[in-house]
Amino acid sequence: MAKAEKAAAVAELKSEFESSSGAVLTEYRGLTVAQLKELRTNLGENAKFAVVKNTLTKRAANEAGVDEQFRELLEGPSAIAFVRGDVVEAAKGLRDFAKANPLLVIKGGFIDGKSMDAAEITRLADLESREVLLAKLAGAMKGSMANAAALFNALPTQAAQLAEALRAKREAAGETADAPADALAAEAAEAADEAPAE
Repeated sequence: MAKAEKAAAVAELKSEFESSSGAVLTEYRGLTVAQLKELRTNLGENAKFAVVKNTLTKRAANEAGVDEQFRELLEGPSAIAFVRGDVVEAAKGLRDFAKANPLLVIKGGFIDGKSMDAAEITRLADLESREVLLAKLAGAMKGSMANAAALFNALPTQAAQLAEALRAKREAAGETADAPADALAAEAAEAADEAPAE
């Protein structure tokens, strides 16, 4: 490989490291071209799977400021999944493919600047996808908002019920409707304090 080609390859890898939300390093020794194509298809838009030269990748990782632990994993035939979308989905794709094709070995990687070993990446694959977690969060927020709305709607209703109960009490006691407003307000406040909370 000519010097200019090496420099271009390092620059491209550096760009991939910097623009990706993560990178998962694998060993692919023994996989066929058809199997690698199947893996790329399975990863879809979430990740770009590239077979790399270790020496060039180490230089690019160094220039991109990638954790040294990642660079130490660059031994033997290496390929990297540069994660662009949901890191959980990409980790699931790699884990599932590795289960079906044991020749693909996940070595480790980094996600959002944090170095991860193979076991951590497998645990990451066990999480629910970002969309599912967001849907659960939205459902929880919707439930909380519905409870708050019901509480706010109950306050005017309770105030009206208290005012009606006070009016009926006064009527039963034979008081006139011309009672001073201050006394009426004081009795309403007293009744509100005595009312059971819902």
